[in-house]
Amino acid sequence: MKLEFKKLSAENIERLSKYYGKRHDQTCDSVILDNFLWADYYHVHYAIVGDKALLWKMNIFGKQYGALPVCAMEDMRECFDMLEAHFNEELGLPLEIYLADEPAVEYLRLPEERYSVTELPDSRDYLYDAQALKTLSGKALHKKKNNLNYFIKTYEGRYEYRTLCCSDSHDVWVFLDRWREGKGQQVEGHLDYEVAGIHEILRNCSILNVRMGGIYVEDKLEAFSIGSYNEREKMAIIHIEKANPEMRGLYQLINQQFLIHEFPEAVLVNREDDMGLPGLRQAKMSYAPIDFARKYRIRQLDYKPDKRGRQC
Repeated sequence: MKLEFKKLSAENIERLSKYYGKRHDQTCDSVILDNFLWADYYHVHYAIVGDKALLWKMNIFGKQYGALPVCAMEDMRECFDMLEAHFNEELGLPLEIYLADEPAVEYLRLPEERYSVTELPDSRDYLYDAQALKTLSGKALHKKKNNLNYFIKTYEGRYEYRTLCCSDSHDVWVFLDRWREGKGQQVEGHLDYEVAGIHEILRNCSILNVRMGGIYVEDKLEAFSIGSYNEREKMAIIHIEKANPEMRGLYQLINQQFLIHEFPEAVLVNREDDMGLPGLRQAKMSYAPIDFARKYRIRQLDYKPDKRGRQC
């Protein structure tokens, strides 16, 4: 079967979302929003295999990668082979999978003589107990609770949490402009793409299955968060969290209140990876994760192209 890959756009999201939740997966890629958020940065394309599977292909720093098929586990091997055939026969490349989730990797049991499978420590997602983040109870989160209480005391009567709707997009845009300006020019290369992705989410929020919330101080948005819910795992996934860094305790407040108001049913919280950034790693570790959703790179070793770039 020849795969037809198309560029991801907001109009496709509802149709593609039905492929998710068919198997155990606690990574942030277990929902579709991250692919949409980073669609331009990674040149994300998709292909559909009937009602069975959704396949992804992306370009990361000039190199073609696939993602593990979004499908039921019993269909994983068949769909994996289809993606491999596309890379070998259509692209003239060995298959490389980026950010493969651990349960699927274990299920596939890829032979060592044909594939290398390497864990990506910088890409592992941080998993937290939802109740712990809602209450900030216990010794491990004592400093977080102190910062939260400082904000509540300092801004008592002057702040409120609000569930954000599409009609609040302008407030988020204004905040993002201030937040981005405060970062200056010496920032990670992905930052402007992230801001652009957030703008796309806001423009299309009426057709995206996202949950949003913000903290207003004196009727001015000072923090916001965007998340998705993985119903199968009872897991909230926090894709975006931004706050005014000058307000002590504000990050703790938006973290807590967003979960309380938008994800009351969540048992688990995925706050995504740290991208190998020491400061971000320290921040995520400070919330006492209970586990990690580990990810892997899979590289095909036995691909041998002929002179035309096709596999022999």
